[in-house]
Amino acid sequence: MATRMEILLAVLLIATLIVSGSGLYQIAGQIANLSSRVAGLEEALGVAFAKKPLVLGTTDKITVLDPAKCYDFYTWEIFNNIGEGLVKYVPGTTELEMGIAQYYNVSTDGLNYTFRLREGLKFTDGQPLNATAVKWSIDRVMNLKLDPSWLVRAFVSSVEVVDTYTVRFVLKEAISFFPALVATPPYFPVSSASYPADQTAEPTVGHYGPYKIKKWIRDVELDLEANTDYYGAQPKTPQFIIKFYKDATTLRLAVETGEIDIAWRTIKPADIIDLKARGVLTVQEVPGPYIRYIVCRCNMTPFDNVDLRRAVAAAIDRQKICESIYHGTVEPLYSMVPMGMWSHTDAFLDEYGEHNITLAQEYLEKAGYNETNKFECELWYTPTHYGDLEAGVALAIKESLEETGMITVTLKSAEWTTYAAEYIIAGVMPIFLLGWYPDYIDPDDYTTVFLHSEWSPEMGVFYNNTQMDELLDEARSEVNITRRTELYEGVQTLMADEAPVIPLFQGKLFAVFWPNVRGTVLDPTLILRYYLIYKE
Repeated sequence: MATRMEILLAVLLIATLIVSGSGLYQIAGQIANLSSRVAGLEEALGVAFAKKPLVLGTTDKITVLDPAKCYDFYTWEIFNNIGEGLVKYVPGTTELEMGIAQYYNVSTDGLNYTFRLREGLKFTDGQPLNATAVKWSIDRVMNLKLDPSWLVRAFVSSVEVVDTYTVRFVLKEAISFFPALVATPPYFPVSSASYPADQTAEPTVGHYGPYKIKKWIRDVELDLEANTDYYGAQPKTPQFIIKFYKDATTLRLAVETGEIDIAWRTIKPADIIDLKARGVLTVQEVPGPYIRYIVCRCNMTPFDNVDLRRAVAAAIDRQKICESIYHGTVEPLYSMVPMGMWSHTDAFLDEYGEHNITLAQEYLEKAGYNETNKFECELWYTPTHYGDLEAGVALAIKESLEETGMITVTLKSAEWTTYAAEYIIAGVMPIFLLGWYPDYIDPDDYTTVFLHSEWSPEMGVFYNNTQMDELLDEARSEVNITRRTELYEGVQTLMADEAPVIPLFQGKLFAVFWPNVRGTVLDPTLILRYYLIYKE
């Protein structure tokens, strides 16, 4: 946007050129060079002009502004901009770096993680951020026992204050991915002067991060301003505004008309294609950590038969789903470990190929079926929870399976409340569709809950394999990344061979913005870092 000085100089320049009889091309050329000339003039005169706020629009909502209760990615995104953990992710990667801690040590048995904090930090309410504050915050999350508390309670036995700036986590068992857990908001410290110990709250102060909250009107607008007390680099844009929209159509209109600079979660797939074709706005995309998959219930007929599971895995036409239904806004996935995450392999592609009808028929024949004795099954989906394209996804899978000539599929559906709370555990659905957003960024979060005999019943898989349990248990405690990679590669190979769950596709993250916007870093954490974004 032009400053008042730029506008004034432009008007004077145009008036001068008109009086002198200069042509329009000369005017255009003079104006094109005006910004750099004004910048030089500002520098020479020592004039400072305040940067205009950058405005982002979203259809997401803040659920509850309390790290002890919020359990959704968008509110976690806000906390990653107004708060910070002991460690944090390097933007654009799944690699961790130090946050409010300077360094940490791990005991030889892997049960104690000791963090040394940066000194002199203060929450935005003025209270000191020290080891006592970290312990108080973690104890509060554990004691309130709300949804995200399992990320602490399942792993942490206790938190100890060693000295003013040193805090120790004592774990229940050695887990190699504990730093990834510490990077999640339930581990972010908050001020005891702003948050009560025994109940949830939503204060606009009492955090510590690159930004602090200036104003918040729920579901309307959140205004952030740079936290000048932050230890790191100051945000690229001192004032950052988030506007909340009721639907994707309104959000698209807002970015096209210039009401906002960035549209972020969620634009419709068809609109993404159209905006790309128009070429006016920049459409940025990267693979996201969100995945979709098929669950086969392994402890009951008919999918206790591994050859039937393999037949389904071989017959699936992922390309059709991604292109015909999602218009290229999702990508085929051949492992439960998503693309872009270390240890990922295309295990299912290696094992079955893509839409391999001949191989599927071989497995069906091995299971005792043929064109006159067809395998009949019900495929379940939930019609609205994953969006209005879900019925099309289920139909595409049905068509792929029936292309074998040996399978007859009946589609069944139930709304999410019944689907998730009743049918999965009750065993009503022998084969069904699900989706997964990670709780923490580690292969463990994409494998153990589905494949370990202790936890797979919770996901409706009921898979039990001693070899798989051993691989997963060793991977959880192994510290060496090379060995962990080998173990998770083995997990994926065995998973593809037995196909208790069958990956379908991986979502993409999209941001739509004006060409003068810079610094939008999208990565598998699903977190957009506002403090890196600016306008030229």
